[in-house]
Amino acid sequence: MALLLACAWLASVSAADVPYLTGRVVDDANIIKPETRARLTEALKAHEQATGNQIVVLAVPTIQPDSIEDYAVNVFKSWKLGQKGTNNGVLVVVVPQDRKMRIEVGYGLEPVLTDGACGQIIRDVFTPQFKAGNYDKGIEDGVATIIAKLEGKGGAADAPAIAAPSRPGTVHFNDPDLPWPERILIGAFIFTIIGLFTVLGVMTPGMGWFLYVFLIPFWAMFPIVIIGAVPTLVLLATYIIGYPIAKLWVGRTEWYRKAAKDLKSKGTASIGGFTFGSSGGSSGSSSGGGFSGGGGSSGGGGSSGSW
Repeated sequence: MALLLACAWLASVSAADVPYLTGRVVDDANIIKPETRARLTEALKAHEQATGNQIVVLAVPTIQPDSIEDYAVNVFKSWKLGQKGTNNGVLVVVVPQDRKMRIEVGYGLEPVLTDGACGQIIRDVFTPQFKAGNYDKGIEDGVATIIAKLEGKGGAADAPAIAAPSRPGTVHFNDPDLPWPERILIGAFIFTIIGLFTVLGVMTPGMGWFLYVFLIPFWAMFPIVIIGAVPTLVLLATYIIGYPIAKLWVGRTEWYRKAAKDLKSKGTASIGGFTFGSSGGSSGSSSGGGFSGGGGSSGGGGSSGSW
């Protein structure tokens, strides 16, 4: 009896961890660029709002010793993707170190997103890009193909690309024409706000890289009112270069690693006496709050692949 209990305990501790559901794109392998993650999140949110289908992308470095099939089922069961009763969830798992991936499909979507269709999408769209080391394009094109299939817009060849942000037109700014007292007061307000969010992004695991991209327009536009166009350009370049350096440096500290681990496993972390929680985009079935599954389930439908 003791031997059986010991074996069961060893099996449980050696199984790959299921990360905390922080949003529609959970990239624990750090293979998806922030701007790609933002586009994917918006595309998946729009699809859920239009159809009710809940699609989540998960990238983890390795799942050893689990098989990709068992791991995907465990994640799907833990996150409860899709709506209860309709079971309309889809999970895309990418494991770069193991060179494996899987599309796990909820019961309700199996008639549309069949095992054969999933296998074709993996072979034709995902893995050719993965073999070239281009995870960004493979995941983005693969997700676009899944969405197109679920929305009845054709197969891999007909899948529309996920829309990239439109290129802004050329805008000319004059130097600020404000008295110095007004510049100081407005500057104190602007730089305190965006500076606070910048420090928060550097110090906090999880949402730091999202805030990095999110704050770029603020650093590019607001300071113009105070210091003019050329100094703002210098300030923006300093932010773009300095933020990642500061983020990577802070990421090597012990307290940051502990906070990142707590955020991943518990959903909350304590930093300097403040408690932070993980949250993603709002679910289409709720009015706000953190992103979460809707109670759906999967019976193992879908397909796996390797490269």
